Amino acid sequence: MKILAKRWAKAVAIMAAMSMVSSCDLLPRAGPNKREIYAGSVQREGDAFIVAVNDRVTRTTAVVPALGFSENFKRASQLGSDTIRPGDILSLTIWENVDKPLLGPEGQVAAVLNEVQVDGAGFIFVPYAGRIRAAGNTPESIRRVISGKLEEQTPDPQVEVRRVAGDGATVSLVGSIGGQGVYPIERPTRTLSAMLAKAGGVTIAPEIARVTVLRGNTRGQIWLQDLYENPELDIALRGGDRILIEEDTRAFTSLGATGAQSRVNFETKNMSAIEAIAQVGGIQAAVGDPTGVFIFRNEAEDISNQVLGRNDLVGAQRMVYVLDLTRPNGMFVARDFVVRDGDTLYVTEAPITTWNKTIAAFTGTLTSADTIGSFGGLN
Repeated sequence: MKILAKRWAKAVAIMAAMSMVSSCDLLPRAGPNKREIYAGSVQREGDAFIVAVNDRVTRTTAVVPALGFSENFKRASQLGSDTIRPGDILSLTIWENVDKPLLGPEGQVAAVLNEVQVDGAGFIFVPYAGRIRAAGNTPESIRRVISGKLEEQTPDPQVEVRRVAGDGATVSLVGSIGGQGVYPIERPTRTLSAMLAKAGGVTIAPEIARVTVLRGNTRGQIWLQDLYENPELDIALRGGDRILIEEDTRAFTSLGATGAQSRVNFETKNMSAIEAIAQVGGIQAAVGDPTGVFIFRNEAEDISNQVLGRNDLVGAQRMVYVLDLTRPNGMFVARDFVVRDGDTLYVTEAPITTWNKTIAAFTGTLTSADTIGSFGGLN
């Protein structure tokens, strides 16, 4: 009876193990297998389009964020270093060749008027010369006007006008910059790149730095790298510009048989599937399936129609792009496929991994049966 009971226990264990073999749902795993992903296609049980990636697909889906400056930004000419604007501060020095000058004590040849600010309407006030239009003029033209006003009251006055940087000729820099603050627009800092250098440069990796310029109610945004690769993006600055330097916020999610299961920030402006895999530690050699690399994405209507060769799709579509790294050109295709913000990178487990788990569960069940038999005194 003991032998029969022991055999019966082992038979039950074998039946349980065989049940595991026939259905892998009971096995622990990181996510769906390829069969289950394909079952979610529109041709079967789901609502996603499964697309094998090739050179045509990589070209169609190679879309990166459209950053840049408008023509109004790019066409703006550099401010003349001598052009006076409201808010600027002027320094005036006036010489009079008389014993009793108008603007100074007796015996003093020169009178200095420091920090004469141009008001919001663009005017300054000079004693005995009155209210003078300064905004839009150069120091030389202002000098001639003051001289003409004063020579009616004092013989041959000599006037010097100098511009000192003021509130009307400044920009503000904030974010990941060496020195946040308000900086004057001067001769060496009339362009965007020069002003960034003046503020100490950016403090984050240039590959993921974005530069935003706010001018009134308009804004423009570029990649820092593009600023130095495309001279037309080195725009002329205007008083009141606000410049923001910030790190790229794009990210993708890595799951499955990869080196890391997490949300991962982009480290480059354009990230390929190969770079994304490398960034998360690659495919796990012991369990990963290089034929089952999937990119899950909600694809825009126009791109979805192009990829699928259709024109009837409306709205964003659920797309699952499949990469097979073992194909002759698989690595090249993965290198050219662009990963985008919000993508999910998923690598399935290799079939042998599932088999090994099944065998482990099978042998573990037999061992448990033997243990149960021994505990029940069936030996």
